[in-house]
Amino acid sequence: MNTKKKMMITLSDGRQVEAATPVIVSASRATDIPAFYAEWFFGRLKAGYCCWRNPFSGVDSYVSFAKTRFIVFWSKNPDPIIPYLTVLKDLGIGCYVQYTLNDYEIERFEPDVPPLSKRIDTFRRLVEILGFGHVVWRFDPLLLTDNIGIPELLTKIENIVTQLKGYTEKMVFSFADISGYRKVKKNLDKSEVRYIEWDEYMMEKFASQLSKMNHEKGWNLQLATCGERIDLSRYGIIHNRCVDDELITRLAWHDCELMKHLGIKIHKYAPSIFGIQDLPEGAIHISDSMYAIRSRSNKASGQRVHCGCTESKDIGRYDTCPHGCFYCYANTSPMNAERNHQNHKPLSETI
Repeated sequence: MNTKKKMMITLSDGRQVEAATPVIVSASRATDIPAFYAEWFFGRLKAGYCCWRNPFSGVDSYVSFAKTRFIVFWSKNPDPIIPYLTVLKDLGIGCYVQYTLNDYEIERFEPDVPPLSKRIDTFRRLVEILGFGHVVWRFDPLLLTDNIGIPELLTKIENIVTQLKGYTEKMVFSFADISGYRKVKKNLDKSEVRYIEWDEYMMEKFASQLSKMNHEKGWNLQLATCGERIDLSRYGIIHNRCVDDELITRLAWHDCELMKHLGIKIHKYAPSIFGIQDLPEGAIHISDSMYAIRSRSNKASGQRVHCGCTESKDIGRYDTCPHGCFYCYANTSPMNAERNHQNHKPLSETI
């Protein structure tokens, strides 16, 4: 894979610098680029590069989009990117959206996200524009408090599922890990949220009841956890790959360069009088006439132990998302994020 290969690029001021050349870009786990930095991102995409600051070392480096073939967007409000989606089409770049659509309206745990009804409408519009499968629903994280137990969470989920019928095939979720993330605990404590930590018994109980509802109510969603250690496969719940080479293949199998990068070969089903043949082990179903085979694992290095994501380059920056979510892991404080957002310049090289 060539995600770590570099090339020399010329900046707008004429300087030449070395830049990473990712084929797959993540935009972004660190901040909500679609909601707050759409103008900046698509401007940088046209410019051909951006500047990214390492959150650990504070060192700036450059990222070239010269070889970018696919973008995974992460957002709680992707509505602002809708007018820009034609840019991706013109550039021949594919995408899908990891759409975090939670229902914490009554509790106001996400004070600056749009109303749930508007976010659901945005979900539907995105599916209508991009196509079915291009928008992945996340209920993330599942937060327990003195007022929100497992029954309340399931009611919130059912409320959303009912409104997304016909628009999604999957639900990705995670259990709020508060003690493991210093920023999350600090932000929840500051907001005086009486949270409850999940234990394995509660996770199993939730998974069992969610799986039962999924079957009995005819939702028929693929249920998946994000980065969770616990094995819930007995309930039909898989470990997710949020930057997913399988989904990318299903959506962009026609992109030869992207498939070559992923080590994926497209095959046609052999004619058979018995109809569609069984897929070979590990194959990716594309259509009634095609399937794909991986030649290697594309799992990224450097991610959490239980993260199955494919190698990509994230270009976001922490402390820049002003949604104000009480459980945020990406901001040291809402004030820092709001200040940095106010200081943002859409024409700058970096967020």
